[in-house]
Amino acid sequence: MPRPLLPALLLFLVACSAPEPPRERQTVNGKFYGGVFNANESEELRGLFPLSLTQAAAHRIGAQIYEGLVRLDQESLAVVPALAESWTVDASGTEYTFRLRPNVFFHDDACFPDGKGRALKAADIVHCFTRICTNSPDNQMFWLMQDRLVGGNAHYAGEDAGAGVKGLVALDEMTVRFSLTSPWPGFLQVIAHQGCWIYPEEQVTHYKAEMLWHPVGTGAFRVKSFTKGEAMVMERNASYWRTDTDGSRLPYLDAVRYTFEEDKVVELEAFEKGGLSVIYELPVDRTDVLKGEHAYIVQTAPSLTTQFYGFNSSKPPFNDIRVRKAFSMAIDRQLLVDSVLGGLAIAAEHGVVASGFQQYPYDLVPRLAYDPQGARRLLAEAGFPGGRGLPTLFLQVNNNGFGYVKVAEATQAMLEKELGARVISSVLPAEQHYERIAHNEAMFWREGWIADHPDPENFLALFYGRNAPADTTEPSYLNSTRFRDDAYDSLFSKAVRTSDEALRMRLLAQAEERLMELSVVTPLYHERSVRLLQPWVRDLPINGMEYRDLAAVWFDPTVRAQP
Repeated sequence: MPRPLLPALLLFLVACSAPEPPRERQTVNGKFYGGVFNANESEELRGLFPLSLTQAAAHRIGAQIYEGLVRLDQESLAVVPALAESWTVDASGTEYTFRLRPNVFFHDDACFPDGKGRALKAADIVHCFTRICTNSPDNQMFWLMQDRLVGGNAHYAGEDAGAGVKGLVALDEMTVRFSLTSPWPGFLQVIAHQGCWIYPEEQVTHYKAEMLWHPVGTGAFRVKSFTKGEAMVMERNASYWRTDTDGSRLPYLDAVRYTFEEDKVVELEAFEKGGLSVIYELPVDRTDVLKGEHAYIVQTAPSLTTQFYGFNSSKPPFNDIRVRKAFSMAIDRQLLVDSVLGGLAIAAEHGVVASGFQQYPYDLVPRLAYDPQGARRLLAEAGFPGGRGLPTLFLQVNNNGFGYVKVAEATQAMLEKELGARVISSVLPAEQHYERIAHNEAMFWREGWIADHPDPENFLALFYGRNAPADTTEPSYLNSTRFRDDAYDSLFSKAVRTSDEALRMRLLAQAEERLMELSVVTPLYHERSVRLLQPWVRDLPINGMEYRDLAAVWFDPTVRAQP
Protein backbone atom coordinates (compact mmCIF):
# COMPACT_ATOMS: atom_id res chain seq x y z
CA MET A 1 0.00 0.00 0.00
CA PRO A 2 1.27 3.52 -0.70
CA ARG A 3 2.69 5.29 2.31
CA PRO A 4 0.26 8.09 3.25
CA LEU A 5 1.43 11.65 2.90
CA LEU A 6 2.54 12.82 6.33
CA PRO A 7 0.24 15.46 7.88
CA ALA A 8 3.18 17.77 8.56
CA LEU A 9 4.30 17.44 4.95
CA LEU A 10 0.82 18.20 3.67
CA LEU A 11 0.76 21.38 5.74
CA PHE A 12 4.14 22.32 4.33
CA LEU A 13 3.01 21.83 0.75
CA VAL A 14 -0.15 23.88 1.26
CA ALA A 15 1.94 26.63 2.84
CA CYS A 16 4.05 26.70 -0.31
CA SER A 17 1.12 27.37 -2.62
CA ALA A 18 2.80 30.50 -3.97
CA PRO A 19 6.42 31.40 -4.62
CA GLU A 20 8.22 32.74 -1.59
CA PRO A 21 9.27 36.39 -1.57
CA PRO A 22 12.79 36.72 -2.96
CA ARG A 23 15.60 36.71 -0.43
CA GLU A 24 17.03 39.68 -2.30
CA ARG A 25 15.04 42.03 -4.48
CA GLN A 26 18.20 42.76 -6.41
CA THR A 27 17.74 41.82 -10.06
CA VAL A 28 20.49 40.20 -12.05
CA ASN A 29 19.91 40.59 -15.78
CA GLY A 30 16.20 40.60 -15.01
CA LYS A 31 16.43 37.62 -12.64
CA PHE A 32 15.80 37.34 -8.92
CA TYR A 33 17.43 35.61 -6.00
CA GLY A 34 15.44 33.66 -3.43
CA GLY A 35 12.79 31.01 -2.98
CA VAL A 36 12.56 27.30 -2.20
CA PHE A 37 12.24 24.83 -5.06
CA ASN A 38 9.97 21.95 -4.01
CA ALA A 39 10.05 18.59 -5.78
CA ASN A 40 8.96 15.05 -5.01
CA GLU A 41 10.43 11.67 -5.88
CA SER A 42 8.08 8.70 -5.75
CA GLU A 43 10.92 6.23 -5.23
CA GLU A 44 12.58 6.09 -1.84
CA LEU A 45 16.32 6.66 -2.03
CA ARG A 46 18.79 3.82 -1.56
CA GLY A 47 21.67 6.20 -0.94
CA LEU A 48 23.53 9.16 -2.44
CA PHE A 49 27.11 7.90 -2.72
CA PRO A 50 28.29 8.23 -6.35
CA LEU A 51 29.60 4.67 -6.67
CA SER A 52 26.28 3.21 -5.50
CA LEU A 53 24.00 5.74 -7.14
CA THR A 54 21.93 3.79 -9.67
CA GLN A 55 18.45 5.32 -9.27
CA ALA A 56 17.17 8.01 -11.62
CA ALA A 57 15.66 9.77 -8.60
CA ALA A 58 19.00 9.77 -6.80
CA HIS A 59 20.65 11.15 -9.94
CA ARG A 60 18.23 14.08 -10.06
CA ILE A 61 18.96 14.88 -6.42
CA GLY A 62 22.67 14.12 -6.47
CA ALA A 63 23.25 16.40 -9.47
CA GLN A 64 22.53 19.37 -7.19
CA ILE A 65 25.12 18.22 -4.63
CA TYR A 66 27.99 16.71 -6.60
CA GLU A 67 29.90 17.67 -9.73
CA GLY A 68 32.35 15.98 -12.06
CA LEU A 69 35.26 17.23 -14.11
CA VAL A 70 32.71 17.97 -16.83
CA ARG A 71 28.93 18.09 -16.93
CA LEU A 72 26.19 17.99 -19.54
CA ASP A 73 24.50 21.14 -20.74
CA GLN A 74 20.94 20.92 -19.44
CA GLU A 75 19.37 21.80 -22.77
CA SER A 76 21.63 20.29 -25.45
CA LEU A 77 23.25 17.50 -23.37
CA ALA A 78 26.61 18.56 -24.83
CA VAL A 79 29.70 18.20 -22.64
CA VAL A 80 30.77 21.46 -20.95
CA PRO A 81 33.48 22.21 -18.37
CA ALA A 82 32.69 21.79 -14.68
CA LEU A 83 35.39 21.20 -12.04
CA ALA A 84 37.94 21.13 -14.85
CA GLU A 85 38.30 24.56 -16.42
CA SER A 86 40.17 23.12 -19.41
CA TRP A 87 41.74 19.96 -20.79
CA THR A 88 44.02 18.74 -23.56
CA VAL A 89 44.23 15.46 -25.47
CA ASP A 90 47.49 14.14 -26.86
CA ALA A 91 47.98 13.13 -30.50
CA SER A 92 47.34 9.45 -29.74
CA GLY A 93 43.93 10.21 -28.24
CA THR A 94 44.84 8.22 -25.13
CA GLU A 95 46.07 10.88 -22.70
CA TYR A 96 43.73 13.51 -21.25
CA THR A 97 45.16 16.21 -19.02
CA PHE A 98 42.72 18.27 -16.95
CA ARG A 99 43.38 21.60 -15.28
CA LEU A 100 41.15 22.15 -12.24
CA ARG A 101 39.41 25.39 -11.42
CA PRO A 102 40.92 27.38 -8.58
CA ASN A 103 38.85 28.29 -5.53
CA VAL A 104 36.47 25.34 -5.65
CA PHE A 105 35.55 24.10 -2.18
CA PHE A 106 33.78 21.06 -0.81
CA HIS A 107 30.68 21.77 1.24
CA ASP A 108 31.09 22.54 4.91
CA ASP A 109 30.57 19.24 6.70
CA ALA A 110 31.38 17.41 9.92
CA CYS A 111 33.82 15.17 8.04
CA PHE A 112 36.30 18.09 7.90
CA PRO A 113 38.21 19.62 10.82
CA ASP A 114 36.04 22.33 12.39
CA GLY A 115 33.34 21.43 9.86
CA LYS A 116 34.85 23.71 7.21
CA GLY A 117 35.02 22.46 3.63
CA ARG A 118 38.48 22.45 2.06
CA ALA A 119 39.69 23.28 -1.44
CA LEU A 120 39.44 20.76 -4.27
CA LYS A 121 42.78 19.25 -5.32
CA ALA A 122 43.99 16.92 -8.06
CA ALA A 123 44.46 14.23 -5.40
CA ASP A 124 40.67 14.18 -4.98
CA ILE A 125 40.25 13.26 -8.64
CA VAL A 126 42.81 10.48 -8.33
CA HIS A 127 41.10 9.21 -5.17
CA CYS A 128 37.62 9.09 -6.71
CA PHE A 129 38.67 7.37 -9.93
CA THR A 130 40.84 4.93 -7.98
CA ARG A 131 37.75 3.95 -5.99
CA ILE A 132 35.89 3.35 -9.27
CA CYS A 133 38.61 0.79 -9.99
CA THR A 134 38.47 -0.75 -6.50
CA ASN A 135 36.56 -3.96 -5.87
CA SER A 136 34.24 -3.22 -2.96
CA PRO A 137 30.57 -3.88 -2.09
CA ASP A 138 29.66 -0.20 -2.44
CA ASN A 139 31.11 0.09 -5.96
CA GLN A 140 28.69 -0.52 -8.84
CA MET A 141 30.57 1.71 -11.29
CA PHE A 142 33.67 -0.21 -12.36
CA TRP A 143 32.04 -0.85 -15.73
CA LEU A 144 32.62 2.82 -16.57
CA MET A 145 36.42 2.38 -16.56
CA GLN A 146 36.75 -1.37 -17.12
CA ASP A 147 39.24 -2.14 -19.92
CA ARG A 148 39.54 1.61 -20.53
CA LEU A 149 41.86 3.11 -17.90
CA VAL A 150 45.48 1.95 -17.85
CA GLY A 151 45.97 -0.16 -14.73
CA GLY A 152 42.28 -0.06 -13.82
CA ASN A 153 41.65 -3.76 -14.34
CA ALA A 154 44.79 -4.74 -12.42
CA HIS A 155 43.81 -2.55 -9.49
CA TYR A 156 40.28 -3.97 -9.44
CA ALA A 157 41.69 -7.50 -9.42
CA GLY A 158 44.14 -6.60 -6.63
CA GLU A 159 47.13 -7.31 -8.86
CA ASP A 160 48.99 -4.01 -8.46
CA ALA A 161 50.27 -4.58 -4.91
CA GLY A 162 48.57 -1.42 -3.71
CA ALA A 163 50.50 0.77 -6.14
CA GLY A 164 47.36 2.53 -7.34
CA VAL A 165 45.95 2.91 -10.82
CA LYS A 166 48.82 3.43 -13.24
CA GLY A 167 46.77 5.58 -15.59
CA LEU A 168 45.90 8.19 -12.93
CA VAL A 169 48.54 10.79 -12.09
CA ALA A 170 48.27 14.08 -10.21
CA LEU A 171 50.89 16.18 -12.02
CA ASP A 172 50.55 18.96 -9.45
CA GLU A 173 47.87 20.17 -7.03
CA MET A 174 45.63 21.40 -9.84
CA THR A 175 46.43 19.09 -12.75
CA VAL A 176 45.54 15.44 -13.30
CA ARG A 177 46.33 13.12 -16.21
CA PHE A 178 44.34 10.09 -17.38
CA SER A 179 46.01 7.44 -19.56
CA LEU A 180 43.61 5.26 -21.55
CA THR A 181 44.26 1.82 -23.00
CA SER A 182 43.11 2.99 -26.45
CA PRO A 183 41.46 6.06 -28.02
CA TRP A 184 37.99 6.51 -26.54
CA PRO A 185 35.84 9.16 -28.23
CA GLY A 186 33.15 8.87 -25.55
CA PHE A 187 35.48 9.48 -22.60
CA LEU A 188 34.29 13.01 -21.85
CA GLN A 189 30.64 11.97 -21.97
CA VAL A 190 31.29 9.10 -19.60
CA ILE A 191 33.11 11.18 -16.98
CA ALA A 192 30.01 13.37 -16.78
CA HIS A 193 28.28 10.24 -15.39
CA GLN A 194 27.22 10.24 -11.73
CA GLY A 195 29.70 7.47 -10.97
CA CYS A 196 32.46 9.98 -11.79
CA TRP A 197 31.21 12.73 -9.50
CA ILE A 198 33.89 13.99 -7.13
CA TYR A 199 33.71 13.72 -3.34
CA PRO A 200 36.35 14.09 -0.61
CA GLU A 201 38.16 11.11 0.90
CA GLU A 202 37.05 12.45 4.28
CA GLN A 203 33.44 11.57 3.41
CA VAL A 204 34.48 7.91 3.21
CA THR A 205 36.83 7.78 6.20
CA HIS A 206 34.55 9.78 8.51
CA TYR A 207 31.16 8.26 7.73
CA LYS A 208 32.29 4.76 6.67
CA ALA A 209 29.16 2.67 5.90
CA GLU A 210 26.97 5.71 6.49
CA MET A 211 28.65 7.59 3.64
CA LEU A 212 25.66 6.54 1.51
CA TRP A 213 23.55 9.01 3.48
CA HIS A 214 26.03 11.85 3.99
CA PRO A 215 26.75 13.34 0.55
CA VAL A 216 29.54 15.91 0.43
CA GLY A 217 30.22 17.58 -2.89
CA THR A 218 31.10 20.89 -4.51
CA GLY A 219 27.69 21.56 -6.07
CA ALA A 220 25.26 24.46 -5.91
CA PHE A 221 23.43 23.05 -2.87
CA ARG A 222 24.52 21.28 0.31
CA VAL A 223 22.40 18.97 2.42
CA LYS A 224 21.00 20.71 5.48
CA SER A 225 18.69 17.98 6.76
CA PHE A 226 17.57 14.56 5.63
CA THR A 227 14.95 12.23 7.10
CA LYS A 228 14.89 8.95 5.19
CA GLY A 229 11.61 8.32 3.45
CA GLU A 230 10.26 11.76 4.29
CA ALA A 231 12.20 14.81 3.16
CA MET A 232 15.57 16.27 2.27
CA VAL A 233 16.37 19.97 2.47
CA MET A 234 19.36 21.38 0.61
CA GLU A 235 20.48 24.94 1.20
CA ARG A 236 22.28 27.33 -1.10
CA ASN A 237 26.04 26.81 -1.21
CA ALA A 238 27.30 30.32 -0.51
CA SER A 239 30.81 29.31 -1.65
CA TYR A 240 29.72 27.92 -5.01
CA TRP A 241 32.12 28.73 -7.83
CA ARG A 242 29.73 29.23 -10.78
CA THR A 243 28.44 32.60 -11.91
CA ASP A 244 25.90 33.66 -14.49
CA THR A 245 26.79 35.47 -17.71
CA ASP A 246 26.84 38.80 -15.84
CA GLY A 247 29.22 37.51 -13.20
CA SER A 248 26.64 37.18 -10.43
CA ARG A 249 27.12 34.17 -8.20
CA LEU A 250 24.87 31.14 -8.55
CA PRO A 251 22.59 29.61 -7.41
CA TYR A 252 19.64 31.99 -7.34
CA LEU A 253 17.46 29.78 -5.14
CA ASP A 254 17.75 29.78 -1.35
CA ALA A 255 17.03 26.08 -1.02
CA VAL A 256 15.71 22.91 -2.62
CA ARG A 257 13.38 20.56 -0.79
CA TYR A 258 12.65 16.98 -1.88
CA THR A 259 9.88 14.83 -0.45
CA PHE A 260 9.36 11.11 -1.01
CA GLU A 261 5.65 10.46 -1.51
CA GLU A 262 5.16 7.36 -3.64
CA ASP A 263 1.52 8.02 -4.56
CA LYS A 264 1.58 9.92 -7.86
CA VAL A 265 -2.03 11.06 -7.42
CA VAL A 266 -1.17 12.69 -4.09
CA GLU A 267 1.89 14.23 -5.74
CA LEU A 268 -0.23 15.72 -8.52
CA GLU A 269 -2.71 17.11 -5.99
CA ALA A 270 0.17 18.78 -4.15
CA PHE A 271 1.38 20.32 -7.40
CA GLU A 272 -2.10 21.57 -8.30
CA LYS A 273 -2.27 23.30 -4.90
CA GLY A 274 1.05 25.02 -5.61
CA GLY A 275 3.00 23.01 -3.07
CA LEU A 276 5.42 21.53 -5.59
CA SER A 277 7.45 23.49 -8.12
CA VAL A 278 7.59 20.61 -10.59
CA ILE A 279 6.03 17.24 -11.29
CA TYR A 280 7.54 14.60 -13.57
CA GLU A 281 5.70 11.47 -14.73
CA LEU A 282 1.96 11.97 -14.34
CA PRO A 283 -0.40 9.34 -12.94
CA VAL A 284 -1.34 7.26 -15.97
CA ASP A 285 -5.05 7.97 -15.47
CA ARG A 286 -4.59 11.73 -15.03
CA THR A 287 -3.18 12.75 -18.39
CA ASP A 288 -6.26 14.95 -18.70
CA VAL A 289 -4.30 17.69 -16.94
CA LEU A 290 -2.43 18.24 -20.22
CA LYS A 291 -5.61 19.30 -21.99
CA GLY A 292 -7.37 22.64 -22.01
CA GLU A 293 -6.16 25.88 -20.48
CA HIS A 294 -4.05 25.92 -17.36
CA ALA A 295 -1.69 28.28 -15.56
CA TYR A 296 1.21 25.88 -15.24
CA ILE A 297 3.92 25.28 -17.84
CA VAL A 298 3.82 22.00 -19.79
CA GLN A 299 7.15 20.67 -21.08
CA THR A 300 7.51 17.61 -23.29
CA ALA A 301 10.44 15.93 -25.02
CA PRO A 302 11.35 12.52 -26.44
CA SER A 303 12.88 10.63 -23.55
CA LEU A 304 16.13 8.70 -23.75
CA THR A 305 14.49 5.81 -21.92
CA THR A 306 13.52 2.27 -22.68
CA GLN A 307 11.10 -0.04 -20.91
CA PHE A 308 11.39 -3.79 -21.37
CA TYR A 309 10.54 -7.15 -19.84
CA GLY A 310 13.45 -9.36 -18.86
CA PHE A 311 13.52 -13.15 -18.91
CA ASN A 312 15.48 -15.45 -16.63
CA SER A 313 16.90 -17.53 -19.46
CA SER A 314 18.78 -19.85 -17.11
CA LYS A 315 15.57 -21.51 -15.89
CA PRO A 316 12.60 -23.16 -17.62
CA PRO A 317 10.46 -22.22 -19.42
CA PHE A 318 12.48 -19.16 -20.49
CA ASN A 319 15.64 -21.17 -21.11
CA ASP A 320 13.92 -22.06 -24.40
CA ILE A 321 14.35 -19.27 -26.94
CA ARG A 322 11.06 -20.25 -28.59
CA VAL A 323 9.16 -19.42 -25.40
CA ARG A 324 10.91 -16.06 -25.09
CA LYS A 325 10.17 -15.23 -28.72
CA ALA A 326 6.55 -16.34 -28.38
CA PHE A 327 5.99 -14.04 -25.40
CA SER A 328 7.59 -11.14 -27.25
CA MET A 329 5.53 -11.70 -30.42
CA ALA A 330 2.25 -11.89 -28.46
CA ILE A 331 2.57 -8.37 -27.01
CA ASP A 332 0.87 -5.56 -28.92
CA ARG A 333 3.16 -2.65 -28.04
CA GLN A 334 1.19 -0.03 -29.93
CA LEU A 335 -1.97 -1.01 -28.07
CA LEU A 336 -0.14 -0.61 -24.76
CA VAL A 337 0.95 2.89 -25.76
CA ASP A 338 -2.46 3.97 -27.05
CA SER A 339 -4.83 2.36 -24.57
CA VAL A 340 -2.80 2.25 -21.36
CA LEU A 341 -0.30 5.10 -21.58
CA GLY A 342 -2.51 7.64 -23.31
CA GLY A 343 -0.03 8.06 -26.15
CA LEU A 344 2.72 9.35 -23.84
CA ALA A 345 5.26 6.88 -25.19
CA ILE A 346 6.61 5.51 -28.46
CA ALA A 347 6.16 1.79 -29.12
CA ALA A 348 9.52 0.03 -29.40
CA GLU A 349 10.04 -0.82 -33.06
CA HIS A 350 13.50 -2.35 -33.19
CA GLY A 351 15.18 -2.93 -29.84
CA VAL A 352 16.29 -1.48 -26.53
CA VAL A 353 18.13 1.63 -27.77
CA ALA A 354 15.91 4.67 -27.26
CA SER A 355 14.80 6.60 -30.32
CA GLY A 356 16.39 9.92 -31.18
CA PHE A 357 20.08 9.17 -31.80
CA GLN A 358 20.55 10.66 -35.25
CA GLN A 359 23.67 8.70 -36.23
CA TYR A 360 22.42 5.32 -35.03
CA PRO A 361 21.33 2.96 -37.87
CA TYR A 362 18.10 1.68 -36.31
CA ASP A 363 17.11 -0.07 -39.54
CA LEU A 364 19.95 -2.56 -39.13
CA VAL A 365 17.99 -4.04 -36.22
CA PRO A 366 14.97 -6.07 -37.45
CA ARG A 367 11.57 -4.71 -36.51
CA LEU A 368 9.86 -6.25 -33.52
CA ALA A 369 6.94 -8.34 -34.70
CA TYR A 370 3.44 -8.42 -33.26
CA ASP A 371 2.46 -11.84 -34.56
CA PRO A 372 0.07 -13.78 -32.29
CA GLN A 373 -0.29 -16.62 -34.78
CA GLY A 374 3.46 -17.04 -35.09
CA ALA A 375 3.75 -16.81 -31.31
CA ARG A 376 1.28 -19.67 -30.83
CA ARG A 377 3.18 -21.77 -33.34
CA LEU A 378 6.50 -21.22 -31.54
CA LEU A 379 4.98 -22.02 -28.16
CA ALA A 380 3.55 -25.26 -29.53
CA GLU A 381 6.96 -26.18 -30.98
CA ALA A 382 8.42 -25.64 -27.52
CA GLY A 383 5.98 -28.21 -26.14
CA PHE A 384 3.30 -25.89 -24.77
CA PRO A 385 0.41 -25.93 -27.29
CA GLY A 386 -2.27 -23.46 -26.23
CA GLY A 387 -0.23 -22.77 -23.11
CA ARG A 388 -0.79 -26.28 -21.79
CA GLY A 389 2.05 -27.41 -19.57
CA LEU A 390 3.30 -23.90 -18.87
CA PRO A 391 3.64 -23.18 -15.16
CA THR A 392 1.94 -20.16 -13.65
CA LEU A 393 4.35 -17.29 -14.23
CA PHE A 394 4.75 -14.16 -12.14
CA LEU A 395 5.47 -10.88 -13.93
CA GLN A 396 7.35 -8.85 -11.33
CA VAL A 397 6.92 -5.06 -11.43
CA ASN A 398 7.71 -2.25 -9.02
CA ASN A 399 4.87 -0.21 -7.60
CA ASN A 400 6.06 3.22 -8.72
CA GLY A 401 6.58 4.66 -12.16
CA PHE A 402 4.45 5.76 -15.10
CA GLY A 403 1.90 3.04 -15.79
CA TYR A 404 4.09 0.09 -14.79
CA VAL A 405 1.33 -1.83 -13.02
CA LYS A 406 -1.37 -1.09 -15.62
CA VAL A 407 0.95 -2.07 -18.47
CA ALA A 408 1.71 -5.34 -16.66
CA GLU A 409 -2.00 -6.04 -16.24
CA ALA A 410 -2.63 -5.39 -19.93
CA THR A 411 0.33 -7.59 -20.91
CA GLN A 412 -0.96 -10.33 -18.64
CA ALA A 413 -4.31 -10.23 -20.47
CA MET A 414 -2.59 -10.33 -23.90
CA LEU A 415 -0.48 -13.36 -22.99
CA GLU A 416 -3.48 -15.23 -21.67
CA LYS A 417 -5.62 -14.38 -24.70
CA GLU A 418 -3.02 -15.12 -27.37
CA LEU A 419 -1.00 -17.93 -25.79
CA GLY A 420 -3.13 -19.39 -23.04
CA ALA A 421 -0.36 -18.48 -20.59
CA ARG A 422 -1.33 -17.89 -16.97
CA VAL A 423 0.60 -14.83 -15.85
CA ILE A 424 0.06 -13.03 -12.54
CA SER A 425 1.42 -9.56 -11.82
CA SER A 426 3.59 -9.48 -8.71
CA VAL A 427 3.82 -5.87 -7.51
CA LEU A 428 6.71 -5.09 -5.17
CA PRO A 429 8.29 -2.02 -3.57
CA ALA A 430 11.07 -0.72 -5.80
CA GLU A 431 13.98 -1.71 -3.57
CA GLN A 432 12.75 -5.29 -3.17
CA HIS A 433 11.99 -5.47 -6.89
CA TYR A 434 15.50 -4.51 -7.97
CA GLU A 435 17.24 -6.63 -5.34
CA ARG A 436 15.35 -9.74 -6.48
CA ILE A 437 16.39 -9.06 -10.07
CA ALA A 438 20.03 -8.47 -9.13
CA HIS A 439 20.15 -11.70 -7.12
CA ASN A 440 18.69 -13.77 -9.99
CA GLU A 441 15.46 -14.45 -8.07
CA ALA A 442 13.01 -13.02 -10.63
CA MET A 443 11.73 -15.10 -13.56
CA PHE A 444 9.95 -12.47 -15.67
CA TRP A 445 10.18 -8.80 -14.78
CA ARG A 446 9.81 -5.17 -15.79
CA GLU A 447 12.92 -3.11 -16.09
CA GLY A 448 13.76 0.24 -17.58
CA TRP A 449 16.77 2.36 -18.36
CA ILE A 450 17.13 6.09 -18.70
CA ALA A 451 20.39 7.11 -20.31
CA ASP A 452 22.95 8.39 -17.85
CA HIS A 453 25.04 9.55 -20.75
CA PRO A 454 23.43 10.23 -24.14
CA ASP A 455 24.75 7.46 -26.35
CA PRO A 456 23.40 4.12 -27.70
CA GLU A 457 26.39 2.42 -26.07
CA ASN A 458 24.89 3.27 -22.68
CA PHE A 459 21.84 1.08 -23.38
CA LEU A 460 23.79 -1.82 -24.84
CA ALA A 461 26.24 -1.90 -21.93
CA LEU A 462 23.37 -3.48 -19.97
CA PHE A 463 23.99 -6.71 -21.87
CA TYR A 464 27.79 -6.81 -22.09
CA GLY A 465 28.99 -10.05 -20.54
CA ARG A 466 31.83 -8.42 -18.60
CA ASN A 467 29.25 -6.28 -16.81
CA ALA A 468 27.89 -9.36 -15.00
CA PRO A 469 29.89 -11.07 -12.24
CA ALA A 470 31.35 -14.46 -13.11
CA ASP A 471 30.21 -15.72 -9.71
CA THR A 472 26.47 -16.33 -10.07
CA THR A 473 25.99 -15.99 -6.31
CA GLU A 474 26.97 -12.32 -6.52
CA PRO A 475 24.34 -9.70 -7.38
CA SER A 476 24.38 -8.35 -10.93
CA TYR A 477 23.07 -4.79 -10.96
CA LEU A 478 23.98 -3.55 -14.42
CA ASN A 479 23.70 -6.66 -16.59
CA SER A 480 20.64 -7.89 -14.71
CA THR A 481 19.85 -10.62 -17.28
CA ARG A 482 23.40 -11.98 -16.80
CA PHE A 483 23.55 -12.27 -20.58
CA ARG A 484 26.83 -13.60 -21.96
CA ASP A 485 27.33 -14.19 -25.67
CA ASP A 486 30.66 -14.24 -27.48
CA ALA A 487 29.27 -12.69 -30.67
CA TYR A 488 27.53 -9.86 -28.83
CA ASP A 489 30.50 -9.17 -26.57
CA SER A 490 32.90 -9.10 -29.53
CA LEU A 491 30.78 -6.57 -31.43
CA PHE A 492 30.28 -4.39 -28.35
CA SER A 493 33.97 -4.51 -27.44
CA LYS A 494 35.01 -3.51 -30.97
CA ALA A 495 32.49 -0.67 -30.97
CA VAL A 496 33.76 0.94 -27.79
CA ARG A 497 37.34 0.85 -29.06
CA THR A 498 36.94 2.41 -32.48
CA SER A 499 37.36 6.12 -33.12
CA ASP A 500 35.41 5.88 -36.40
CA GLU A 501 31.98 7.11 -35.36
CA ALA A 502 30.04 5.61 -38.27
CA LEU A 503 31.71 2.24 -37.74
CA ARG A 504 31.08 2.44 -33.99
CA MET A 505 27.36 2.96 -34.58
CA ARG A 506 27.18 0.07 -37.06
CA LEU A 507 28.91 -2.28 -34.65
CA LEU A 508 26.56 -1.28 -31.84
CA ALA A 509 23.54 -1.86 -34.09
CA GLN A 510 24.90 -5.28 -35.06
CA ALA A 511 25.28 -6.10 -31.37
CA GLU A 512 21.68 -5.04 -30.77
CA GLU A 513 20.57 -7.19 -33.71
CA ARG A 514 22.23 -10.18 -32.01
CA LEU A 515 20.53 -9.32 -28.71
CA MET A 516 17.11 -9.24 -30.36
CA GLU A 517 17.82 -12.43 -32.30
CA LEU A 518 18.24 -14.24 -28.98
CA SER A 519 15.20 -12.52 -27.39
CA VAL A 520 17.07 -11.90 -24.16
CA VAL A 521 14.52 -9.21 -23.32
CA THR A 522 11.34 -7.98 -24.96
CA PRO A 523 11.39 -4.20 -25.52
CA LEU A 524 8.08 -2.45 -24.87
CA TYR A 525 8.21 1.30 -25.41
CA HIS A 526 10.20 4.48 -25.02
CA GLU A 527 8.53 7.06 -22.81
CA ARG A 528 7.93 10.69 -23.68
CA SER A 529 9.12 13.06 -20.98
CA VAL A 530 6.25 15.14 -19.65
CA ARG A 531 6.89 17.70 -16.96
CA LEU A 532 4.73 20.38 -15.38
CA LEU A 533 6.24 23.52 -13.87
CA GLN A 534 4.63 26.20 -11.79
CA PRO A 535 4.25 29.41 -13.82
CA TRP A 536 6.82 31.27 -11.73
CA VAL A 537 9.66 28.80 -12.41
CA ARG A 538 12.25 30.04 -14.89
CA ASP A 539 15.26 28.54 -16.71
CA LEU A 540 14.61 24.83 -16.21
CA PRO A 541 14.67 23.40 -19.76
CA ILE A 542 13.66 19.78 -20.28
CA ASN A 543 15.88 17.14 -21.88
CA GLY A 544 15.62 13.47 -22.74
CA MET A 545 17.54 12.33 -19.65
CA GLU A 546 15.53 14.41 -17.17
CA TYR A 547 18.91 15.74 -16.06
CA ARG A 548 18.34 18.77 -13.85
CA ASP A 549 20.70 21.59 -13.03
CA LEU A 550 18.94 23.83 -10.53
CA ALA A 551 21.87 26.23 -10.14
CA ALA A 552 20.46 28.68 -12.71
CA VAL A 553 16.76 28.28 -11.84
CA TRP A 554 14.99 31.34 -10.49
CA PHE A 555 11.48 32.34 -9.48
CA ASP A 556 9.63 35.23 -11.06
CA PRO A 557 8.00 37.00 -8.07
CA THR A 558 5.58 38.86 -10.35
CA VAL A 559 3.76 35.57 -11.05
CA ARG A 560 1.50 34.24 -8.33
CA ALA A 561 -0.43 31.03 -7.91
CA GLN A 562 -3.91 31.03 -9.41
CA PRO A 563 -6.77 31.03 -6.89
